[in-house]
Amino acid sequence: MAREYIVGPAAAATVNSITDAAQIFVNSSATLANACALEYLRAWASQAGTATSAQLAIALRTQVTAFPTLTTATPRKTKLLDPISLIVGGIAGAAGTAGVLASVAGAGAKSEVIIDNFNVLNGWLWVPTPRETIIMPAMSASGFGLYTPTIPATLTGWSFGLTYAELG
Repeated sequence: MAREYIVGPAAAATVNSITDAAQIFVNSSATLANACALEYLRAWASQAGTATSAQLAIALRTQVTAFPTLTTATPRKTKLLDPISLIVGGIAGAAGTAGVLASVAGAGAKSEVIIDNFNVLNGWLWVPTPRETIIMPAMSASGFGLYTPTIPATLTGWSFGLTYAELG
């Protein structure tokens, strides 16, 4: 059975006021000892504390080489008996790391996997059917993240998350 983990900032996080910011970014390991594919199972975004209706774009993307600058985020296990994740917290989008709330978008090429829009009063939830999950190969040159292509009107009170499984 695959081990499952969640990456995301604590509730009431502040998003950064940069265009095209990675709110969460995970990069698979580049070392053979920790190599495993990552299957993305769920993603979400919501904002607490606003009563103003506003649309916001959201994207699930891959990004290569010049990765975002992040705040470190250690993946949390969803099953208490599982070992810690092979992915560790990191700030530079480097292989084998996860981070949140990018302060610099990074110049690496980004490829849209899913682009959507949602009303901030309702939040956004992506739960794919089994055939729609996104699998990033082990030792890939690409990382995967949840992005806000535009700057949200309200920068505080955000919750974001990605759930992934380590395969292999």
